[in-house]
Amino acid sequence: QLQLVESGGGLVQPGDSLRLSCAASGFALDSYAVSWFRQVPGKEREGVTCMSSSDGDTEYADSVKGRFTASRDNTNGAAYLQMDSLKPEDTAVYYCALGTCTGVRYWGQGTQVTVSS
Repeated sequence: QLQLVESGGGLVQPGDSLRLSCAASGFALDSYAVSWFRQVPGKEREGVTCMSSSDGDTEYADSVKGRFTASRDNTNGAAYLQMDSLKPEDTAVYYCALGTCTGVRYWGQGTQVTVSS
């Protein structure tokens, strides 16, 4: 069964860190680009980062550059998003996705991240 499950979200204060995890079951993870998206109610889903399948080259949205770091563990079918120096505007539901960096084929169910004092 193909499944993407995110975890690690929660409520933190501005300046704190969180590490999101994405467990990919049933996938040959090394065949896919791994992306993270986020969405705030009433707004379109926003791409945060995409790590290519071939060379691990990673793109970041300008809003998170220098604060977020994506990584992947193909052997164990997992991907991660380390989020540092969190800001209130980072509050969103975060989604893990597999596909290419120009198109998503599979979505996770999302995990809520809330940054508030």
